[in-house]
Amino acid sequence: MGAIDAWAQITTPRMAERPWLATLLRWTGQTERAVVPDVESTIAAMDKADVDIMLLSAWHGPEGSLISNEEVAETVSKAPDRFKGLATVDLNDPVQAVRDIRRWVDGTRFVGVRIVPWLWDLPPNDRRYYPIYVACVEAGVPFCTQIGHTGPLCRSEPGRLIPYLDDVLLDFPELKIVGGHVGFPWIDEVVSLCHKYPNFFIDTSAYAVHRLPKDFVEFMKGAGQSRILFGTNWPMLSPRRALEKLDQLGLSAEGRELFLSGNARRVFGLTS
Repeated sequence: MGAIDAWAQITTPRMAERPWLATLLRWTGQTERAVVPDVESTIAAMDKADVDIMLLSAWHGPEGSLISNEEVAETVSKAPDRFKGLATVDLNDPVQAVRDIRRWVDGTRFVGVRIVPWLWDLPPNDRRYYPIYVACVEAGVPFCTQIGHTGPLCRSEPGRLIPYLDDVLLDFPELKIVGGHVGFPWIDEVVSLCHKYPNFFIDTSAYAVHRLPKDFVEFMKGAGQSRILFGTNWPMLSPRRALEKLDQLGLSAEGRELFLSGNARRVFGLTS
């Protein structure tokens, strides 16, 4: 059984033009313009690393749609056995946000909701998120966010876990929350919240596994074995590059299976 990539996107030209991508492109050694992959090249990249399923994110920010739910749905329809969607919403229109979640998130085509706090400069305990959390609980799907510092040229403060995500986890014990991008430099807060809340999970997107922080890997091999999901942030990081030194982590057979696919199947309700 192949891996599940918990954070990916098929970038649109309008997203590729955003100026805040400049530092991210520099870090990843890409060209001056972000890569805009297609379905075929994405599936080819998945196959090179034995990735069965990618969860493709829609993106929406204050300036409007960057990758729409409609565009993600169209991509998923082209390869429904390889792609699932993570819907997004407009934080400034909470009523329509709830309607959009009810429209798109069916647990089959779309299996969760993702909002990136730095894009809005709003931490996840802001009141505008709360109707969205309720809608996710009602739909029985996870809410996915980004934790830790921000690679693009935007403030990192919304990615702090304590107090922002701590508040949300206290208020919504029924809501599964997946924090993407590991949470560096606040790894102690990541581990603390995982110990405190059984509904909090982490994905390793944006990190090749050999670059994961040492304390994070130790947690991953021990008490955090059931909490860590594999992710890439495709197309910024390819699955093959992300996993090429996986053996160096020293995961047990069970831990490896949970990391690559088992935890994601459980958290997102993926039955096949």
